[in-house]
Amino acid sequence: MKTMYTLFSLLFTTVLFAQSIEGSWQLTHENGELVATKEVIAIYQDGYFAVGAKEARTNKFLYASGGEYSLRGKAYTETQDFNTNSSQRIGMTMTFKASLDDDQLELNSGGTTQTWQRRSAKTDALTGNWVITGRERDGNMNTMTPGDRRTIKILSGGRFQWVAFNSATKEFSGTGGGTYSAQNGVYTEYITFFSRDDSRVGANLQFQFEVKDGKWHHKGNSSKGDPLYEVWSPYGEAYKK
Repeated sequence: MKTMYTLFSLLFTTVLFAQSIEGSWQLTHENGELVATKEVIAIYQDGYFAVGAKEARTNKFLYASGGEYSLRGKAYTETQDFNTNSSQRIGMTMTFKASLDDDQLELNSGGTTQTWQRRSAKTDALTGNWVITGRERDGNMNTMTPGDRRTIKILSGGRFQWVAFNSATKEFSGTGGGTYSAQNGVYTEYITFFSRDDSRVGANLQFQFEVKDGKWHHKGNSSKGDPLYEVWSPYGEAYKK
């Protein structure tokens, strides 16, 4: 009987801690009220998350936040690296009471409740949290080591978001995101929000991609039409605190 109880406990613990929220999510309710005037998308992947929000009617950028997270049972924690609404939260570790039921996630903290609906958990060759480590200039590939100032790009559940920030000075340089596809060496972005220029919303950008030695090689033209060749590395490998 004791053996059966022990096995049940181990099984329960495994299921409890195996919960995954990797993929893309949309905020649907705040304190029970339907979220209708804004579109808020969160992407979770490889222990990192990014949130981007815009006005639903005008596409005006509203805010962004993100950083490291963990979900263990009913405890969800996050330590933010960037937050355009409250720089005071950067570097702080916050804990939420979490409830995950199939494709619905509820987070509660300080009397505020958010309800998120999973959009997708699909993966592809570029699913991951990436940080830029190389950019070609004048025919030469310039390498960089991510530090306090870094640019990340997180892709999961058919959504992407890039963010440029400095976690030490709490400076925020910009962000953008939307949906994407990565097939047969072609990476295509459809921009749904952009902090620097709302008029870019709706644009489609197409690039060539290849993953070599674990790094994402990204070639094409920027949103301004300039030639672009970048190298992105897995965040967990390239960025060291």
